[in-house]
Amino acid sequence: MAPPGALRDLTLALGAAVAALGSLLFIAWKIYFRGTGTGTDWGGWWERELRELRDRAPAGDALDWRQVLVLGLDGAGKSSVLHYICSQTARERIAPTLGFNSAQLYVEGLEMDLLEVGGSQNLRAYWPHYLSQAHVLVFVVDSVDRSRLLTARQELHALLAAEPRLPLVVLANKQDKSNALSAAELREELALHTLSGQRELFLLPTSATWASLSTATSVLHVKSLLVTLLSQP
Repeated sequence: MAPPGALRDLTLALGAAVAALGSLLFIAWKIYFRGTGTGTDWGGWWERELRELRDRAPAGDALDWRQVLVLGLDGAGKSSVLHYICSQTARERIAPTLGFNSAQLYVEGLEMDLLEVGGSQNLRAYWPHYLSQAHVLVFVVDSVDRSRLLTARQELHALLAAEPRLPLVVLANKQDKSNALSAAELREELALHTLSGQRELFLLPTSATWASLSTATSVLHVKSLLVTLLSQP
């Protein structure tokens, strides 16, 4: 009989593989059926709250499709950022993403597909599989979580090595916390100054809270930046 620890590790690995496979199949489904009007009900809170946003797609000519890949360690605030961008509202509490979240925005002639992949340790190994379809990478960092900044830096640089020209937007999130590192401090901690000048790179301080809606750390600035980047020829 296998020891309990081995069975636990096997169960976690199988769970991560199933989640990653489901996400990959979902992306393939979206690419195949994009623009046909085909839909499905995933039954989650994300789908329920953002269904109205997807229904706002303008009639007429097909829009230019662009994908924004949103990654970051678990607990960095990825789901809160996406919810804030899409609905311009904040949530006090959002459950951790076990697989992926996906939402669509229709802005200035673009169909912007926002895909968030969970940041748990088991899922990070699958992150590189999502890079090939992405037009912009958004990497969310918890500005308070000092103990895992080295892990965040290692994961980020591994992704960038695989896609040396992919535009990068780093969000120094949770700036509403009193002990948050500043954007300048995170630039050093994440070694962003070592990146090639051939890549478009942006570092924004963010906070996905009600109080930040009208402040310089509002995530709504991220939405404007993404539209600008995705509108480039």
